Amino acid sequence: MMENRLPVMNVHMFGEFTLEYGGRRITFGRDSDSWAMKLLQILLFCGDKGISRVKLLEDMYDRDELADVSGDLEGVCRRLNEMLVKAGLPEYEYIKIENGAYQWQSPMEVRTDTQEFSDWMEQAYQEDTPARIELLRKACEIYRGEFLPGGSSGAWVLVESVKYKKQYTRALKEVCDYLMKRQEYEAALNLCTAASEIYPLDEWQVRQIDCLMALNRYKEAMQIYEETTKRVFEKLGTSPSDRMTSRYREMSSMMGLKTRNIGDIKCGLDGDYEEGALYCTFFGFKNNYRLVRRMIERNGQSVYLMLCTITDGTDRLTEDKERLEAMSDELYDSIKFSLRRVDFFTKCSPTQYLILLVGTNQENTQMIYERILRRFSKKHKSWKEYLDFYVSTIDDVERDNSRISFRGDSFLWD
Repeated sequence: MMENRLPVMNVHMFGEFTLEYGGRRITFGRDSDSWAMKLLQILLFCGDKGISRVKLLEDMYDRDELADVSGDLEGVCRRLNEMLVKAGLPEYEYIKIENGAYQWQSPMEVRTDTQEFSDWMEQAYQEDTPARIELLRKACEIYRGEFLPGGSSGAWVLVESVKYKKQYTRALKEVCDYLMKRQEYEAALNLCTAASEIYPLDEWQVRQIDCLMALNRYKEAMQIYEETTKRVFEKLGTSPSDRMTSRYREMSSMMGLKTRNIGDIKCGLDGDYEEGALYCTFFGFKNNYRLVRRMIERNGQSVYLMLCTITDGTDRLTEDKERLEAMSDELYDSIKFSLRRVDFFTKCSPTQYLILLVGTNQENTQMIYERILRRFSKKHKSWKEYLDFYVSTIDDVERDNSRISFRGDSFLWD
């Protein structure tokens, strides 16, 4: 058969949508038909089962588009076939239409990562440990990201994406628990690291830290903690979870037991020279704040807290996440390079930065804000209208009626 002589076509739908055939990646160019690409994804996903015309139209188009495009489905099929041949696949009728159903057909064998993932999962739950664990591990290694991320619209993609994520999460937890009990920490670490890259806000980093601590690699574990807490503040504006904070305390305790010479300690303290103010995680900022507050009890130095807020007076700005992220990044740079190296700051919500100004006075805080504002609005003059600030001395912060306050691990702004 011709199928036996042709190379296998591998289809990847986890992480990104790609086709590989004959040792090369199939590309369709920028002028490819978006409807044809949606059709291709659906047909490859359904495989031998095929899909009814009614269901296909529902998955491809929005409800208000159906009346206009339902008669053009055959035209989309023709364009898809032309695209596939033009991209380098053999001449063939790749879409089979029969009895009101549409089905992918090809002269070569097709393997999809979604089907392979499902096959491993189905086999795994028919086996006992440790055979089940090995099969679940193979499934986890296939899952390289969310199902068809960002490319194909439609409710069907969301439904399948949620299903696959649940299966992946369940399988990975079981595999990691098993590997940790058997003290196979490196294997568990590799799987958790991959999961952390796919879902950076799902706290797979906690398991990474557990693996690294078990391997006595506390420095790497602490680095993951710091990167994770920074990311959570920047994306969600929240403090570390109780699970993450407990790992921090455990790491700090264990690192404190290790004896080091003065040279190692000095190297760890020096760090690289960095221009501008020091950015801290909120957890680090809070500790620095407490230290400075104690120091000024003796030297009487004046210290101010400044809160910079991105706002337009409505909720529209927070709904436009891309614009808000761009403004927040610009404000980060504006604060960092408008202040001295003795000052430090943190991000305390998606729209707010908190700054600790050491050794300044009330008059200078206005000048500092104007410096930040000029840099912030240098590229976009209209952004000048989107920034507010509030200044308070540390003494005022400690009073009950202060608009700025710290409660436990949280920052409060009234």
